[in-house]
Amino acid sequence: MAPNSAVTTAEKSNTNNFTLLQVHDLDSPMFPEKQKATSRKQFTWFLLLKLHRVMTCLSWLTNGLKSTFALVKKRVSLADMSDEGPKSRGRLYRFIKVFLALSIGGLVVEIIAHFNRWNLHMIHPWEVQSLLQWSYMAWLSFREEYVAPLVLFVSKFCIVLFLIQSLDRLALCIGCFWIKYKKLKPTIDADASDLEDPSNFPMVLVQIPMCNEREVYSQSIGAAAQLDWPKDRILIQVLDDSDDGNLQMLIKEEVASWKEKGINILYRHRLIRTGYKAGNLKSAMSCDYVKDYEFVAIFDADFQPNPDFLKLTIPHFKGKPDLGLVQARWSFVNKDENLLTRLQNINLCFHFEVEQQVNGYFLNFFGFNGTAGVWRIKALEESGGWLERTTVEDMDIAVRAHLNGWKFIFLNDVKVLCELPESYEAYKKQQHRWHSGPMQLFRLCLPAILTSKISIWKKSNLIFLFFLLRKLILPFYSFTLFCIILPLTMFIPESELPLWVICYVPIFMSFLNILPAPKSVPFLVPYLLFENTMSVTKFNAMISGLFQLGSAYEWVVTKKTGRSSESDLLALAERESKSANEEKILRRHSESGLELLGKLKQSEIPSKKKRNRLYRKELALALLLLTASARSLLSAHGVHFYFLLFQGLSFLVMGLDLIGEQVS
Repeated sequence: MAPNSAVTTAEKSNTNNFTLLQVHDLDSPMFPEKQKATSRKQFTWFLLLKLHRVMTCLSWLTNGLKSTFALVKKRVSLADMSDEGPKSRGRLYRFIKVFLALSIGGLVVEIIAHFNRWNLHMIHPWEVQSLLQWSYMAWLSFREEYVAPLVLFVSKFCIVLFLIQSLDRLALCIGCFWIKYKKLKPTIDADASDLEDPSNFPMVLVQIPMCNEREVYSQSIGAAAQLDWPKDRILIQVLDDSDDGNLQMLIKEEVASWKEKGINILYRHRLIRTGYKAGNLKSAMSCDYVKDYEFVAIFDADFQPNPDFLKLTIPHFKGKPDLGLVQARWSFVNKDENLLTRLQNINLCFHFEVEQQVNGYFLNFFGFNGTAGVWRIKALEESGGWLERTTVEDMDIAVRAHLNGWKFIFLNDVKVLCELPESYEAYKKQQHRWHSGPMQLFRLCLPAILTSKISIWKKSNLIFLFFLLRKLILPFYSFTLFCIILPLTMFIPESELPLWVICYVPIFMSFLNILPAPKSVPFLVPYLLFENTMSVTKFNAMISGLFQLGSAYEWVVTKKTGRSSESDLLALAERESKSANEEKILRRHSESGLELLGKLKQSEIPSKKKRNRLYRKELALALLLLTASARSLLSAHGVHFYFLLFQGLSFLVMGLDLIGEQVS
């Protein structure tokens, strides 16, 4: 029925002699006064309702902005910027600041031009009204003829690198799917699993390198001491590089308590602590008794192997004299602790399940992860042992062993518990070391790779895939394409990036990365933004390692919190409750009563409070991307605007240290 139509019904009553008239239309001309009053009243209420909604929205936005600015102000005033001095910021930070200043200036000019409707193709030279307008017209002409072709060339080059790296990742995923579909995995010889006779067990050395690991030393030592292996055929070395005398005493006490229980374990501390972890391992391997052992298992201080770890890994060596390394997978006790650990878990699940497994099965080579692995000692010795020349000693020994013909096996179903960094500061320092070290190693190993006796295919894989594509090109194009070229193209629309580069392909590749951790699918978009945000740290580390800058040699032990699984916590609590009472009463012959009392008091001293930091490179990039998003808004760019907006906000969150562990 039409809105202006009226339905009239008339009924006549015989008893009361009157007619009932019903009009089904408020707009009936029979009631003009009521219609007028009703319309005014409805219109007034409509306006009041709209006004209420607008005021509610404005109030919500005001409160949100107010709380956000208050949080930013508080974070800025209380932030610790002790490590953000000029040396740590370097040339990259200065470049970003200059780019940011130019972008802000360009945005101001573009806003003026937009509202004044300046257009190069519609204004004649005699119609120019001001010097600013003339400068803008000259800039448009210069930009179209000279700047846009250069930016377009660089962007196309980065897009080619992006596609090559995406194809490599797609090939790895296909290989992983094939392994899953065919149920392929490393096999053990039939007679290798016969370990009933203790005399058949090979001699195994277990090494636990640590440095100031107060939070986790007892967990790793306890887990290694409970490995299921004959006591006379295993030796545990606790390699302590701590510079805290009290912590050294605590670790000695832990080692002594396990030794009293019949565990073959010893404590080593270097007087000259050079070479970081590589120097520590090299010193331990120089002991005379090492020649009596055939294999060495290495665990970092936060790793807790299951008791059957050696029985699941050592049998793979039998009947394979050319096998040098068996690497197990990492599993994380704190992967759901916060958003930062969830995103790290996505990355590392892809690394182990896809990269390590595929390379291990099809190529028998991958980068040693530095822990949770078993080496044949002969392979270490023939490859030159541990060297202190880079900050990635694990990758160094793996490459040299591969050049000497040794093969590697990755066991995806053997997992070792460990921790993920829970603070952005710790994660950033870890990633800097992981991405600067490979470039140092590439410079040092390239001559050896070219002159080695391995096949051309293996040389090509090492140079182009292992080093260049995955260690150099990936951080280069991630930072250059999405953090520099994309915001630049907002001010140079002639070289605008296509949608499939900034949206479709990245989302598809991020989805492939998340597949090994299917529970993390809801974090697809945060993961994509997080990876682009970390590109500035990885790019800076890659450049410092490639050109041997000072920060390439920094080694910072990743901060641990000492988290364990629930079963480990129960067992640890039970053991510590028993030993705590005995510790306060008994005095060991190696300690005086005063030393023990000092140790107990020192262990109760609370740790020094730390503050969250501000990261200036991330903050500068946040302002740069938000400026570019404002410029894209003037040009009505839909996807470009939202990508730049959310990417800028993610940089802001990182720069204010609002992700991960929050401290006072």
